[in-house]
Amino acid sequence: MVVLNKIYTKTGDAGETALGNGARVAKHSLRVEAYGTVDEANATVGLARLHADGTLDKRLEMIQNDLFDLGADLCRPEMEKDAEAEYPPLRVAGAQVLRLEAEIDEMNGDLEPLRSFILPGGSALAAHLHLCRTVSRRAERLTVELATIESVNPAAVQYLNRLSDWFFVAARVANDGGKADVLWVPGANR
Repeated sequence: MVVLNKIYTKTGDAGETALGNGARVAKHSLRVEAYGTVDEANATVGLARLHADGTLDKRLEMIQNDLFDLGADLCRPEMEKDAEAEYPPLRVAGAQVLRLEAEIDEMNGDLEPLRSFILPGGSALAAHLHLCRTVSRRAERLTVELATIESVNPAAVQYLNRLSDWFFVAARVANDGGKADVLWVPGANR
């Protein structure tokens, strides 16, 4: 259980922060950028939830919890001795990826196939979900880049990849099942 008695610690005043394993790194390190962007994605989900209700809101709440799991995963570098750690690290699991895939398939089942790219927008909820999509894509790019230089849980990358797809399909659902999608018209303003 996390206990936060004091919010500011002053330990980051010199431009460093602690990872989940206690190691100190620069606040601009790629690992911190990756999990910081996951946190940013989570904040955008909070905004989207202001416009969601019912099943979609419950699913977004689950995603927010998953994103905290993902941030915890990324802030603790994988080590050979993870299993021996006093506090075993929290890692994103394949089941979380599979849940996103099942939800994507369910939501997409009632949508007409796209015959054009769509512009981010439409309803307020759809616009916020497109913002969630783009921020989660950035988190994915940073996490993939991190994985080229450090060990990263493969399920974390998979989760981010599916998550942006989830947001795309959910945005179409939020646009009256795709009927209110704003279609891209190539060269329309030439």
